[in-house]
Amino acid sequence: MNYLESLEYLDELSTFGTKLGLGRIKQLVTYLDNPQTRYKTIHITGTNGKGSTSSMLSSILTTSNIKTGLYISPHLVSYTERIQIDGNPISEEDFADCISAVKTFVDKMVEDGEESPTQFEVITAAAFLYFAINKVEYAVIEVGLGGLLDSTNVVKPEVSVITNVAFEHAYLCGGTLEGIAEHKAGIIKDGVPVVTAAKGISLDIIIQTAEEKNADIFIANNDFSAMFVNFDGQYQELKFSSELLGVNFNYKLKLLGDHQIENSSLAIMTASILGNNDERITRENIIDGLALAKWPARFEVFNFDGQICIVDGAHNPAGMMILRQNLDKYYPNEKRVILLGILKDKDIDTMLIDLLRDDDEIVITTPNSERKASPEYIASKISNHRVETFNNMQEALTLARQWAGKDKVLCITGSLYLTGELRNILVNEA
Repeated sequence: MNYLESLEYLDELSTFGTKLGLGRIKQLVTYLDNPQTRYKTIHITGTNGKGSTSSMLSSILTTSNIKTGLYISPHLVSYTERIQIDGNPISEEDFADCISAVKTFVDKMVEDGEESPTQFEVITAAAFLYFAINKVEYAVIEVGLGGLLDSTNVVKPEVSVITNVAFEHAYLCGGTLEGIAEHKAGIIKDGVPVVTAAKGISLDIIIQTAEEKNADIFIANNDFSAMFVNFDGQYQELKFSSELLGVNFNYKLKLLGDHQIENSSLAIMTASILGNNDERITRENIIDGLALAKWPARFEVFNFDGQICIVDGAHNPAGMMILRQNLDKYYPNEKRVILLGILKDKDIDTMLIDLLRDDDEIVITTPNSERKASPEYIASKISNHRVETFNNMQEALTLARQWAGKDKVLCITGSLYLTGELRNILVNEA
């Protein structure tokens, strides 16, 4: 099976949709001789921030001269982005080979009358296999959805990280914030330390689960914290402090936004725990790794001869609220053009309320997903704004850039399926 054939196969599996549960993935990795047990892992969940926190940790470990795997989802442009070693995506050939190897056992399961694994389960198993073949020492594993019943929850990590908990995917996670928190807390393992930035009732549930699992827990803004110091136009300068660790030091981060301050503090705390048993993970390597960390399409700023384009993959109310805060912080006085595309299963009304200012101009288009909401449907929820709709995202981008010119900030957001493709267009132009 070549790369294109592997994509066709994965597309066929997408018909099975999202199915939580560990039975299929446990059977699959058993056939593969449990590759996820051949290296150390860090397991990361959360409503927002888990991807950027994963990226920061991967960068810290790689800078520490540790061969490091990174598994994330979804991708922006190519499936190969989901599986990386030392910051380098898997090749298309290796991706196809790993999917082919996993498919052999998927076929066996189906032949034996068992339920077919889902697309995400197959990619997860392929990632585990690829990391084992290439003998990574650590793998940073991002949860796909929830935690408790997510396909990645067959790992036994060195540290479990729960960035935060907000109301998303409730229909799959119990229908309440408490239910979502219980699913996130489901990645906590017996005796494995937990690092979290959760708050309120969600934190209470995570603390209770940690106690039941006899797992030490480290809480942001209690056991450790980070604060903004300065912005030099390219990097945030931040300060991390922890009385528990007895440390206080400054570092730089190219990832912008107040939320990245907290995310980076989670990465530092997690790396510090790992460093207790691995002398390669030093404070210097933590600082250097954070300065090198990248996370595309997360308040990513492009400047085209004075035209400012911001690409941000915010795709839920919490993400939109953070995006609005960052726009207000870094571009408080500029007028804005918003290029928007949202999936129909999202809380569109709240997302629009959280994001839009009264004077924003809005261009609406469709993300490249079967779950897309029609531009006309989104437009029907917006009043007293200048609005245009397009089914073609390239045409939408052209108009949005015309509206923005050099006097207004253009912000592209609403879905990673949209921001990934439009970011690729901007990168090729830059």
